[in-house]
Amino acid sequence: MMKWIPVTLALLLSACSSTPQKTYYQLPAMSAPAQQGSAASASRQLWLEHVGVADYLAQNGVVYQTNDVQYVIGQNNLWASPLDQQLQQSLVTNLSNALPGWLVSSQPMSSDQDVLNVTITGFHGRYDGKAIISGEWVLNRQGQMIKRPFSLALTQSEDGYDALVRTLATGWQQEAQTIAAQLGRF
Repeated sequence: MMKWIPVTLALLLSACSSTPQKTYYQLPAMSAPAQQGSAASASRQLWLEHVGVADYLAQNGVVYQTNDVQYVIGQNNLWASPLDQQLQQSLVTNLSNALPGWLVSSQPMSSDQDVLNVTITGFHGRYDGKAIISGEWVLNRQGQMIKRPFSLALTQSEDGYDALVRTLATGWQQEAQTIAAQLGRF
């Protein structure tokens, strides 16, 4: 009878432990006014050549900063597709909507196009309830290089990864609007 107690305890412990469920996140499409016009009527062309993310953001997991020096990369809260791809697709859409008269593409179009590159150094949640978005963009316009840094810290409306991803998406759309406003001046 005593020899079955360890086996019974092992079965009970294994029944209590379960593998945590993995959750996958995609940046939601934010509503924006539809752009009017066609590619033929575009007065300017913008090639969004590359959106790169820092190494710690290039992992599958959603990143959360736990204090001033520690970051956790989610093991069960994962990006549904690579973050750099999501950010690039979203930026093309948002810039297209914000820049009427421009043709914005993730593919090269012609030799006289403007070329935009973006580097993301922060795209994560933080221990104080903020969603952090930071980095810089560089525009090559007819050989002239224009470089601008950006940094946003948005307050999450509620706790959890769902709210974090929605807040990051909102912040990324805001940054796209800022980039579009600055591009419109050049």
